[in-house]
Amino acid sequence: MEFIGIGNYIRMFNDQVFFIALRNNLMVVLVSVFGQIPLGLVLAYMLYRKMVWKSNIFEVLIFLPITISSVIIAQLWNRIFSPVGIFTSFMRMLTGNQDYIMTIVEDPNFAMVPIMFVLLWQHTSLFMVIFLANLQRIPNSTIEAARIEGATEGNIFARIIVPMMGYVIFINSVLAISGSFKSFDLIYSMTGGGPAHFTTVLAVFMYNTTFVHQNYGYGSALSIIIILFIALSLLLTRAVTKIFKVE
Repeated sequence: MEFIGIGNYIRMFNDQVFFIALRNNLMVVLVSVFGQIPLGLVLAYMLYRKMVWKSNIFEVLIFLPITISSVIIAQLWNRIFSPVGIFTSFMRMLTGNQDYIMTIVEDPNFAMVPIMFVLLWQHTSLFMVIFLANLQRIPNSTIEAARIEGATEGNIFARIIVPMMGYVIFINSVLAISGSFKSFDLIYSMTGGGPAHFTTVLAVFMYNTTFVHQNYGYGSALSIIIILFIALSLLLTRAVTKIFKVE
């Protein structure tokens, strides 16, 4: 072993796989912040306002994915997307093409789409429960007063609920961003980062570099960069909340 200074960092920023992994991680962040959190808030509001039939059963069904191991979920969705899976059978029936197979994972621009869909399905329930717990602290008189004044459900949601949930949205954003950069188990179990690194994220890239290829110096440098990206993202989130005066 020898000390090489910032050699690993120079290598990193000249490594095409690193930029593929970074791009994929940013896509996971986007689907987490702008997909899981808004959808979680909408579902929580529907439960809070009792807009669904059998709300207890609905809540259990939505919350179920987060209680299942990510490895099991990965295997489940791999079967669904496989050439003999439900999705393939449905698309063959829909298109009339009996030779249809899902090739989106072979496209470098869209290979992450199935993974992002599964992440959305799995983790939305966590944010729904957090929002629901905080919605239940809002006095019913606040909602009833708005209804008496003629506010619609849309107005109540946009002008009362969302502003009152501002700080909860910030907390959920912190959880979503930090969790996105740590994404490993589901992606590794579904694709292992392949094919051709199309679905590699920073955590998978770091794991393969360190423990598969046994390049511990480069892997350590990658882990430091992951931490820095998480810290930078959280500082940026905090700055945005200050701009919009979220309390």
